[in-house]
Amino acid sequence: MKFNWGTGIAVLYLGFVAMILVLVSMSTNQKIDLVTSQYYEEETKFQEKINKTNRANALEKPLVWELKEEGLSITYPDNTIDQQLSGTIKLYCPANEKNDRSFDVIASGHQQLIPASKIPVGRYRLQIDWKNGTETYWNEDVIVMNP
Repeated sequence: MKFNWGTGIAVLYLGFVAMILVLVSMSTNQKIDLVTSQYYEEETKFQEKINKTNRANALEKPLVWELKEEGLSITYPDNTIDQQLSGTIKLYCPANEKNDRSFDVIASGHQQLIPASKIPVGRYRLQIDWKNGTETYWNEDVIVMNP
């Protein structure tokens, strides 16, 4: 078989088609986890989240969290009453949706401990949406659980 310019164009065209087919098959097999399945509803509540964050930042004694060997320790401000605290603590894992966790705010002596055994190893976006009486607050940070 003689290799001429017509054969070269055909080989180039077939190579391009093969590359496109490989890319399409790779993209259909790609796993994509969304932050939330209710994306539009979350977006409409964004200003409320900003207001909660501003209230949390304006606190005289802010909410404090710390990673310890026992787990995630959260300390609520001294001016809160444990019985009036409510809300949720979300741990969002961008790498794996199966590692996402959600906990209720349950304070005892202005403290809450989430055991390390309930949180898989990984990088998380900590989102604390909490309420003290009638005031609502939002705190957010990135934490890394190590083995």
